Amino acid sequence: MKAMALLVSCEHGGNRVPARYRALFAPHADLLNSHRGYDPGALRMARYLARAWSAPLHASETTRLLVELNRSIGHPRLFSDVTRSLPTSERQKILDSYYRPYREAVEQEIASTLRADGKLLHISVHTFTPVLDGKERTADIGLLYDPVRAGERQLAAAWAQALRRVDPSLRVRKNYPYLGKADGFTTFLRRRFPRGYCGIELEINQALATGPDWRSLSESIARTLPAVSG
Repeated sequence: MKAMALLVSCEHGGNRVPARYRALFAPHADLLNSHRGYDPGALRMARYLARAWSAPLHASETTRLLVELNRSIGHPRLFSDVTRSLPTSERQKILDSYYRPYREAVEQEIASTLRADGKLLHISVHTFTPVLDGKERTADIGLLYDPVRAGERQLAAAWAQALRRVDPSLRVRKNYPYLGKADGFTTFLRRRFPRGYCGIELEINQALATGPDWRSLSESIARTLPAVSG
């Protein structure tokens, strides 16, 4: 597969709480430190991959419990149980201060790259909890994409195959544990940039992303991406 310009993002890189909202979050320390507060291991992985690919990185270290950067305006889970009951004016302030600046910066980077290169591959890095609601997730790596878009479908298939060749023990699944066409930042960006944009959400099991072999896993992920390795 021909190499494309690359962009790496990490929407759930940390669980920091802005000073203005620390009192609001004070009773929710356990929630902040859980998978609901951020994606453990995602930022470290995103930084590694961006360095390996010499790609720009956009990352947020503010907790997703303040506002969910990977959801669209109007989505019922845009705000969490902690912030949903805030006055409308305060929620608007959160959108203006944290949501829009992050998403608009990524949009501007994509628009600029597409003008210069015509094509761009966006890898949005996430991690997922190994067990959700008592049910074990049966994957180590998930590649989320829109199956209607041939470029994304082919890239995800080639990447999954390459990962399995490098490490046959890896459980690599496509559009798992979520569907790539569900509401998310990449879904929005596909509509925003109907030509030239290719978006893949890289989902990594937190047991691996935060485990002792994370660097080996990072190397495998970096060197097997078809759009880079050709």
